[in-house]
Amino acid sequence: MKNLKQYPIVKDSLYTESELIEFEDSVIKEWEGGKIRGPIHLSNGNEKQLIEVFKRIKQDDWVFSTWRSHYHALLHGVDKQWLFDYILDGRSISVVNKENNFYSSAIVTGILPIALGVAKSIKLKNEDKTVWCFIGDMTFETGLFYEVHKYARNFDLPIRFVVEDNGVSTNTPTSDTWNGLQRNIPKDVIYYKYKSKYPHYGTGKWVVF
Repeated sequence: MKNLKQYPIVKDSLYTESELIEFEDSVIKEWEGGKIRGPIHLSNGNEKQLIEVFKRIKQDDWVFSTWRSHYHALLHGVDKQWLFDYILDGRSISVVNKENNFYSSAIVTGILPIALGVAKSIKLKNEDKTVWCFIGDMTFETGLFYEVHKYARNFDLPIRFVVEDNGVSTNTPTSDTWNGLQRNIPKDVIYYKYKSKYPHYGTGKWVVF
């Protein structure tokens, strides 16, 4: 994992790798049983990396995530039962919990300008908080990321970016999407690669409601 060690550990992890996997397994059971009437985007293969990242995130920091947000929400302290009920209600891809300063969006790049605005607000208010913005390799390649990153650094805003590279942009290999990659990872951006056993959407099984 690149560029993580520069950020100090501030707390122990709330979950183990096996506990995170167990939560997703419980979601899968309900999904394949036709009880979740909405899309789900499951996490897998990056438990260890996320646990290490979240050891650096204070409880009152802000966390912004993408549609694949279950692990992020749990590790930031969102109540396990609340999250499970939220997913059962069909809102897996847009988890928002104000009490825990947690926000996710199903829109590619959708969290970037909002996270940037929150970081600017924190600086204006002189608060002791940090914004942590998790993005995939698809978003990392966009112009919007580089604009947001440039603005954040030029104005010295309290925001940190974490790139989670699973090699695909929704269902298309990211290298094919851009016809090759020319990627320079900024020194302040945390970056890691992983491979999930689940597709972009669902579990790979046909589900009839």
